[in-house]
Amino acid sequence: MSDALLSALAEALAGLVTAVETADEDVLDPDTAVEWLESTGHAFAGLSAADRRALDGLFRATAPREPEGPRRNALLKASEGFGLTSGLPAGPASGFLSGPSADAHAAACDAVLDHTRRLAAVVRDADPALPVPGCPDWTLADLARHVGTVHRWAEHLVRTRSATRVLARDVPLDPPADPAAHADWLVAGAERFAATARDADPDATVWSPGADPHVRHYPRHVLFETLVHLADAELAVDGKTGPLDPATAADAVDHFLTDAPYIARIAEPVSRLGRDGTVLRLTARDTGAVWTLVLGGGGFTWTRGSGGAEPTAAVEADAGELLLLLHHRYAADNPCFTHAGDRSLLDDWLAATAL
Repeated sequence: MSDALLSALAEALAGLVTAVETADEDVLDPDTAVEWLESTGHAFAGLSAADRRALDGLFRATAPREPEGPRRNALLKASEGFGLTSGLPAGPASGFLSGPSADAHAAACDAVLDHTRRLAAVVRDADPALPVPGCPDWTLADLARHVGTVHRWAEHLVRTRSATRVLARDVPLDPPADPAAHADWLVAGAERFAATARDADPDATVWSPGADPHVRHYPRHVLFETLVHLADAELAVDGKTGPLDPATAADAVDHFLTDAPYIARIAEPVSRLGRDGTVLRLTARDTGAVWTLVLGGGGFTWTRGSGGAEPTAAVEADAGELLLLLHHRYAADNPCFTHAGDRSLLDDWLAATAL
């Protein structure tokens, strides 16, 4: 089935559930409405967690196509009407209808610029042909072009409030022909993104590739993308990373786990792991943060904290080290990690989530 057909079906169904939930009693008998919603929700309950996440994402993607107002807000809640999100606990980073404070939003915008300046300083004096171990087949020049592309792509989405996916190749990028100019090009793109996102309403709806279809998704998304690729550049040039702020790294772990079920290249391999009922626990020594992942139902759920579950496997390190483990920049055998339980579960998880 094509993406276009899936999107059209989701849009029609989301519109239908919205009409049913908002219909006056003299238009639609309430008992009939409840019966229809419950029976359809029961059918959806039989789907795997990964499929329910995917359908939830398709429903939410229809909302930005509507003008701001009650109908758009109702479409954002279509998944709740069908019970799609029940049993899929969201982490603390992913409230769909509420988000970070204005100060936190502005701070994320500023952090994008700060980390990009650090990346530009690494790139400026390094050999652009230097291989990047964390990104096989990439050179340092490739990495710089990628990060600059992400900044300009995200700025376009935030500025235009696009209701649909926009490919990076359809956004003006103007990369410099001379790799020596990459550092300044990176900073210019980050400055433009930070200014656009800082001036935007964090609660404005816009298409996003992850769990949250709002402007507030993008400063954090771009920050964490920049953070991981800054580590890539530092590892390539110096053989070690610079300081990773523990709180920022912990927030990046939240963001990764929240968005992973919406990324097909992660969700589909995880759904085939066959490790239902197993529990993977990550503990950050420096912040005290704990993440508990429970596999099953064709996907996984996660919570902050132990959740009372006995872990099948556990790994401890600083928050930044755990972030780089999840992004496959550090191997699980790195001595910074302390392991307990069934190590094969962690290895299976890492193999399934490799992009």
